[in-house]
Amino acid sequence: MGGVSFSPNDIARPILSQQWRNVTFLHWRIDTADAASLMPPGVVPDEFDGSSWVGLIPFTLRNTRFGPSPALPFYGTFHETNVRLYARDAEGRKGVVFLSLEAERLAAVAAARAAFALPYIWSHMRVRRTAGTLVYTSRRHSSPRGSVDSAISVRPGERIEHPDALADFLTARWALFSRQFGRTVYMPNKHQPWPLQKAELLDFSDTLLSRAGLPGVANRPPDSILFSPGVDTVFGSPQKLHLPR
Repeated sequence: MGGVSFSPNDIARPILSQQWRNVTFLHWRIDTADAASLMPPGVVPDEFDGSSWVGLIPFTLRNTRFGPSPALPFYGTFHETNVRLYARDAEGRKGVVFLSLEAERLAAVAAARAAFALPYIWSHMRVRRTAGTLVYTSRRHSSPRGSVDSAISVRPGERIEHPDALADFLTARWALFSRQFGRTVYMPNKHQPWPLQKAELLDFSDTLLSRAGLPGVANRPPDSILFSPGVDTVFGSPQKLHLPR
């Protein structure tokens, strides 16, 4: 059954607002045991069609705001690429688990690490759009000059009017789970349903998946390729998970 999921969260006082633009979703099936080994305590892999999934998601993040403050000039807009898994907690709430997040603003990397203990990594990133094609490149500042840690070229296609259940599973995620300062937290978010398009992968090379703990995944084609022009999102305050003693 297809359909588009809406956020179940009512976030009256956002602590963080962002715009996500030109988002490419590349996804692979992976063994659930591999995903489970990378989860924080209190959450387990969420499965679709008997598999866990890992996503490699490059995009442009714009107009970051904290609470009711104005959007941050310069530092609040940057390119990002994240590697993420899909999880659920004991209450059945679903979300993502980030294994790494590449970002080109050192200040944003430092702030996200300090405030939320998210695994942001300072990287040199570019997004180019020419003749209907998007090219994303990323190189960590710790990597050798001249190397590329991730290079993705896609051609967005026609609008998907009725996303299928897999597209909904991979994109309709309304929270993140993270290990923050010795505890696992649930951080809800809210945005409109993703407007999705088909996409053709024209060129691809990547080391981020293997660095995140999933060697060999990038050696095969993605099992799902999607594109979205983007959504606007807000986040609520992190909530501590109560783990069994």
